[in-house]
Amino acid sequence: MFKKALTAVLAVVAGTVAFAETYPSRPITLVVGFPAGGGADAVARIVGERLSRLLSQAVVVDNRPGAGTTLASELVSRAQPDGYTLLLGTANLYGSDQLLYKSARYDGVKSFTPITRWSNSPMLLAVKKDFPEKSVKGLMEQARKNPGKLTYSSSGAGVVTHLAGAAFAHAAGIDMLHVPYKGGAPSIQAVAAGDVDMTFGTPPSVMPMVLAGKLRPLAVTTAERSPLFPDLPGMNESGIKDYDFSLWFGLYGPAKLPPEVIKKLFDASAQVLRDPEVKARLEKQGNAAWPSVSPEEFKDWAISDGARHKAITQRSGAGADNK
Repeated sequence: MFKKALTAVLAVVAGTVAFAETYPSRPITLVVGFPAGGGADAVARIVGERLSRLLSQAVVVDNRPGAGTTLASELVSRAQPDGYTLLLGTANLYGSDQLLYKSARYDGVKSFTPITRWSNSPMLLAVKKDFPEKSVKGLMEQARKNPGKLTYSSSGAGVVTHLAGAAFAHAAGIDMLHVPYKGGAPSIQAVAAGDVDMTFGTPPSVMPMVLAGKLRPLAVTTAERSPLFPDLPGMNESGIKDYDFSLWFGLYGPAKLPPEVIKKLFDASAQVLRDPEVKARLEKQGNAAWPSVSPEEFKDWAISDGARHKAITQRSGAGADNK
């Protein structure tokens, strides 16, 4: 009996070691809950391309936009925990999804394996080109004179571009109307067309329109100025205290991902994010490489930041009214 049990244990150990040595042996799918062309897509493709070289297997970006990224998250939560289906995720996994979408049947803590953080960036408060105010202070004055009249776009209810605007309105003590779109690109285009007054967008989405003269940036959403955008004021000098909002993305797998796979993906990500060329490409898109110290550190940090986002969602008055 003892020999049989020992043989079974050794077989499992040998199989695990063999899997770790051969992983990955086929292409990896990286699911992104936003359309191509936005901030998440830029991070996924820059880091994913270099991971492909390092792991000697293709990392295929699969854009699955819709329902505030919950479609993509749901897909990965149901995937086999073998390391071949991964998610580029962020804070909304930890509660705001469930508040906003009845269809979100996953639990951020129980349904996913956090691997490592990839990037962090300020967001940009940008207005339509003919917006009459030239500063955040002027914008706030106009909002107070016309409560509920100023509009801001987002890439979907409950995602970071929505929460950045909701948190801004709360911190500034103003009332604005949220106009959600299905992705960063249509959200930005609505402001460029003059249909919406402003957006709290990702740098890759906003900057092309700024350079084309169709949008005008007023500030970064972080408390202080960002070295990525040194000419734009932060929120403290714009007159808004207790507001500091940035956008991060991290790598996740389904729950119960094998430790050996976690380690391989964590180590490979760390190596990629130290690469000067990768860092430069990310910075060109308005992102800073920000690898985690360990998977455990990333998990604790992400859950904490997710709780903050959930509180912002609750404070904004949003609820699970979506399908």
